[in-house]
Amino acid sequence: MLGPVAEQDEDRADAFFHALADRTRRDILRRVLAGEHSVTALAAKYAMSFAAVQKHVAVLEKAGLISKRREGREQLASGDVDAVRSVASMLTELEDVWRGRIARIDDLLSEE
Repeated sequence: MLGPVAEQDEDRADAFFHALADRTRRDILRRVLAGEHSVTALAAKYAMSFAAVQKHVAVLEKAGLISKRREGREQLASGDVDAVRSVASMLTELEDVWRGRIARIDDLLSEE
């Protein structure tokens, strides 16, 4: 059973990977990591409704991968580089686990 901190980390990982599981959301994230964009400008880049793009942005925001601020009538979105680094760190951790398993299998095979 996971403790409260580990449970929060797992919930955060679930939110990250859910957000990144969609091609459009990954593209939106790439765009806002390169620079702040209005949600209206983002919506113009996709063959979907403004409301659909807003929903994608909301998923990314809920996961903590982007943040929004209001400037006049515009909602401006920007990427959170630290959150993306956190995702990369999670993936590196998983890779290390698998590399360790492969190394143990290699050791077992070389013993025989």
